[in-house]
Amino acid sequence: MADLFDTSASTPAAPTGPRPLADRLRPQTLGEVIGQEQVLGPDAPLGAMLASGSLSSLVLWGPPGVGKTTIARLLADETDLHFVQISAIFTGVPELRKVFEAAKLRRQNGKGTLLFVDEIHRFNKAQQDGFLPHMEDGTILLVGATTENPSFELNAALLSRAQVLILTRLTEDDLERLAQRAEAELGRKLPLDPQARDQLINMADGDGRSLLNLIEQVAAWKTDKPLGTDALTSRLMKRATKYDKSGDEHYNLISALHKSVRGSDPDAALYWLARMLTGGEDPRYLARRIVRMAVEDIGLADPQAQHICLQAWETYERLGSPEGELALGQAVTYLALAPKSNAGYVAFKAAMAAAKQTGSEPPPRHILNAPTKLMKEQGFGSGYAYDHDAEDGFSGQNYFPETMKRGIYYLPVDRGFERELKKRLDFFAGLRDKRKGATN
Repeated sequence: MADLFDTSASTPAAPTGPRPLADRLRPQTLGEVIGQEQVLGPDAPLGAMLASGSLSSLVLWGPPGVGKTTIARLLADETDLHFVQISAIFTGVPELRKVFEAAKLRRQNGKGTLLFVDEIHRFNKAQQDGFLPHMEDGTILLVGATTENPSFELNAALLSRAQVLILTRLTEDDLERLAQRAEAELGRKLPLDPQARDQLINMADGDGRSLLNLIEQVAAWKTDKPLGTDALTSRLMKRATKYDKSGDEHYNLISALHKSVRGSDPDAALYWLARMLTGGEDPRYLARRIVRMAVEDIGLADPQAQHICLQAWETYERLGSPEGELALGQAVTYLALAPKSNAGYVAFKAAMAAAKQTGSEPPPRHILNAPTKLMKEQGFGSGYAYDHDAEDGFSGQNYFPETMKRGIYYLPVDRGFERELKKRLDFFAGLRDKRKGATN
């Protein structure tokens, strides 16, 4: 029956024409949902909520085609709530007011509302704040869906009132089960040999909706014998890789590349570099990040690493794509196999912290220049020991502010070239103590 208090298009009319396969296979119960056991299982968050009869507002975070909308709709059925679906892309403040007013009327008549907001991250902060009073007084139970990291895209007030559930891309086993369900609905097997079937599932890239769309195309082909991988790929366009150069995938993949280099795994590092390049990432961005890896994670354990990365960047600028990308790949390989040290990085951060804490302390007078008579009379430069005239070319004087305790920031590791630097550091520390003892 139509809802008299519903001003949104939440109850679509029954379809009269052909229905897409994805719509025909839409699960009717949560038990029919394929995958996502980590949130739907008996001991998982949603399973526990439903068992206790206490469902809270939720944010479903995951890639496209993993069941966010379906789960939200089925949650409304399980809890006997009226389901209202809106999209943040097409909904403004006037439409939201109507939705809230309808939910209030519905509540006065003894019916709750589950408001499903697709692409909720596209609402601005003020619009997100508009949900809060209606969530708090029970007018709506909010279920938001997003492909972006809620920590960055949703404000803290909204997140504090909703539980974030992470939905994952479907596994190959999940997609195979979905393919079998599709074949049962179609009443026939797909005209593919085993290798082509595996290729079809691989092309879906963890997206159930994409797989069903591909299956619908394949099922329409007229063929007397199963098709192989060559025939499949020639008839279907390869699905574009999921990669948003300004979204989560951008940061996830550069993090994977950086950590693979830090973990001394050249194969994994090359894989993530290739994933970003095939996804359309700007090689110049990658070149800049590769230089940063050399400075941050290799440091002085291999001073040559930074030069190799800069040369790879210059090579890319001269050759362009795709030839220049090989230089980036070689630089990544070199970094992954180089000795690692973040001692320089840690030392610099420690020195920066000390500088902020003691930022007004002047240098000791003996290392200040005295270009005027007045400055000489004030003792500027007095007592400075010229290191080249000292024994071993080292005076051991204090160069920190006179009121500041000597800082120790650089602690080289016993790896790569830093072994040699550690010997030098220990040598000068010993001489400094010796000189200090001689003056006491």
